[in-house]
Amino acid sequence: MYLGIDVGGTKTIAAVLDDNGVITEHQRFPTPQDYQRFLAELNKVVKVFKTKDFQAAGVGIPVARFNRASGIAETFSNLIWRNVPIVSDIEQLIGSPTVAENDAKLAGLSESMLRAPMRLLYLTISTGIGYGLIVNRTIDDNIGDSGGSLIMLEHAGKVMPWEHFASGRAIVETYGKMAKDITDEATWDNIARNVALGLTELIAITEPDLVVIGGSVGIYADRLVEPLTKHLKQYETPLFKTPRIEGALRPDDAVIYGCYDYARQVFGSKRKHR
Repeated sequence: MYLGIDVGGTKTIAAVLDDNGVITEHQRFPTPQDYQRFLAELNKVVKVFKTKDFQAAGVGIPVARFNRASGIAETFSNLIWRNVPIVSDIEQLIGSPTVAENDAKLAGLSESMLRAPMRLLYLTISTGIGYGLIVNRTIDDNIGDSGGSLIMLEHAGKVMPWEHFASGRAIVETYGKMAKDITDEATWDNIARNVALGLTELIAITEPDLVVIGGSVGIYADRLVEPLTKHLKQYETPLFKTPRIEGALRPDDAVIYGCYDYARQVFGSKRKHR
């Protein structure tokens, strides 16, 4: 059995997965701004689970700077935690080997496991914008920790971070609605244009075979993919081609499944991968 922990800026989801990657138990709680309080809440949740013995745990964190060698998360994109030894703390809490990684990268890893090996660029559009490059089902940990907060682009006559005008939060601030409540094509075309401005930069750098859109906005990829592809094609040159774009197959639980997949990759498994 494995434990997956998806630490979000507002909520944390913990789930037990069996050796075949099936979720058997899950709990969620609001993510405290105090890190020690977070550990206490997580401990309560783990005690509720029927499963007490884990082969390994994977943790997805919205980290902006992460020392992977030490397991210390230095800064976060949407939490005030600083320099927290999250890997060793959770290992001590559950008594099992633990690995942590950027949440967008884990979501991308999960989606890559459902497809043939390739260069997959995962883009999560939620409160902010995160991304990860997965090459043949392996995370490239050199790409993407800070997400859309560090990609500076010109918009409305000003230079600003990409996620300030293209994230889920920006959509609410601009249109007064969440993505789920937007149905008209003109608004989705504007949203797609803003996403395309930064995505062209990522495509040029990472050269993916496939772009997968996830996050709370990615749930509505059926409204986004067509206009997004149209806007990207406007930037095509003989050297720049628009890759295939798809919505995530498991947008709600991609990070949890990625925690499982990554823990298996790092620590091994008893059974063949699903």
